Amino acid sequence: MNPRAVTVTLNPAIDQTVRLAGLQPGHVHRAFSSRDDAGGKGINVAACLADWGVPTAALGVIGEDNPGVFSALFSARGITDGCLRVPGRTRTNIKLVDETHGETTDINLPGLPLNGADLDVVCRRLATLLQPQLPVVLSGSLPSGLPADAWARLQAQACSAGARVLLDTSGDALGAALSSAHASVPYAVKPNRHELESWAGTPLPDRSALRAAGQRLLERGVALVVISMGVDGALFMDRDGALIARPPRLSQGSTVGAGDAMVAGIAAALLEPAFELASCARLATAFSMSRLHSGDARRLDPAQVRGWTDDVLIERLD
Repeated sequence: MNPRAVTVTLNPAIDQTVRLAGLQPGHVHRAFSSRDDAGGKGINVAACLADWGVPTAALGVIGEDNPGVFSALFSARGITDGCLRVPGRTRTNIKLVDETHGETTDINLPGLPLNGADLDVVCRRLATLLQPQLPVVLSGSLPSGLPADAWARLQAQACSAGARVLLDTSGDALGAALSSAHASVPYAVKPNRHELESWAGTPLPDRSALRAAGQRLLERGVALVVISMGVDGALFMDRDGALIARPPRLSQGSTVGAGDAMVAGIAAALLEPAFELASCARLATAFSMSRLHSGDARRLDPAQVRGWTDDVLIERLD
């Protein structure tokens, strides 16, 4: 299969979702249920793209001691498995869902330590898939053992082949990928407000400040900037304009995977014959809505997405 999109996840996780009546620190709790799902930002993106019907390859690194949940996902969704297996166990991220208050508490455990040789293997596997205009999603945190510019290295490799990199990371890894020390910049970035504040080095309390920070990214050569703003929607910016997209209704419950679904929607929009900012914003927001609506199923319903796309609220900014 020649994939039409590629995702890379260097620090995946098994998401263990535990549902409780209420969460009280320092108390003993009895859970309603517990389930394990293959997770990690790029893995989630790959699953959404596959649900949308996009042939997708998932690259990255997972532990050879507990690969079952990942192998099952790849098989069920028809995702090409390009992940390197290394000794050890893939980390578990625990998500404590408070059913009474509709809140989720995340406990993210340390990931598998990697080294330069592991990154070299991922680079070689990526090289075999690259082609012009291919959406390549580099997503998530970096595990211990890899330098802050690990994403920047993969980004440079993809960009040199003419692929379009969608970067969704934070902290030093984001800073390195946007640094003038590297010859390439991502085609698109999707920080949330807090991640963008960290990169900008200053609070961004309102849409004007967020837009100014987004403009700085455009001036660095990024073609598309999408800033997640939680219940306020998302700010979409390119060189032709800016707009805010909001869902017509708010979903209840866990928001796990909502941002990753939005990234998948952006990648799907890049595969359309003609890219248009508002159309991208509608599709990405509808992807996120559908993913949230599915709850524990963690699925994207294409018919639902198509039905909801026109309902997304668009506010164009002057």
